[in-house]
Amino acid sequence: MGKIIGICNQKGGTGKTTTAINFSSFLGLAGEKTLLIDMDPQGNASSGVGVDPQDKNSVYEVISGDLSVEEAIYSTDWPNLSVMPSDISLTGGEVELVSLANRETLLRQSLEKIKDLYSYIVIDAPPSLGLLTVNVLSAADSLLIPIQCEYYALEGVSKLVQTVELIKERLNPELEIEGVLLTMADFRTRLTLQVIEEVKAYFQSKAFRIIVPRNVKLAEAPSFGKPIHFYDSNCVGAKAYLSLVNEVRGQGKDSVNFAKQRG
Repeated sequence: MGKIIGICNQKGGTGKTTTAINFSSFLGLAGEKTLLIDMDPQGNASSGVGVDPQDKNSVYEVISGDLSVEEAIYSTDWPNLSVMPSDISLTGGEVELVSLANRETLLRQSLEKIKDLYSYIVIDAPPSLGLLTVNVLSAADSLLIPIQCEYYALEGVSKLVQTVELIKERLNPELEIEGVLLTMADFRTRLTLQVIEEVKAYFQSKAFRIIVPRNVKLAEAPSFGKPIHFYDSNCVGAKAYLSLVNEVRGQGKDSVNFAKQRG
């Protein structure tokens, strides 16, 4: 049975979508059949893997019941990676979903039909704690929480953790925190080192060992519609996300089979 991992942080600018794109693409490179679901109305995860969401079926039509889940899944140019895109219409759609029965679990119900077809389903949640994110929390087996290495790093994270506990009590008792990922680290600054200490003290064993450094290539790659490995496989950002995937899979640092790569 496939594992569903939500990438969540209601605070913007934490590297959430960058993580969703590159985490899912490296899972595909590792030979894991992976589906990336874009639940952010901005649609950046979709375009970041080279899929233009315009004129395509989207996740909104699926959770609103207008389309089957299979009708909104598109292949990408990258190994073992498919995507269910999103676009700006999902913003208004969130308001419409309020009137629907079981509105908090619509995504989970849709994914039940295809969960066994994938090794991993990775969901990019919007930067909020609204109904769309609640659907992600209800559908996910675990959460990966990116936290930027900045002064207000932990601001709002405690609220997210409280929301996770409420979801566990009421909607999804199996939900766990997969791990907390520190991103955009500048190891030359004392602030970054302080944030790393604070996050590790707060989350302890839930903090991933790998820390993603600040990297220009990671910021550039989405504008070319490419995951970082296919834009610059030798940059420090690519190596960090490779290490993250291996840490999640419990594999050694060289476990990804690059013989499967394309592009």
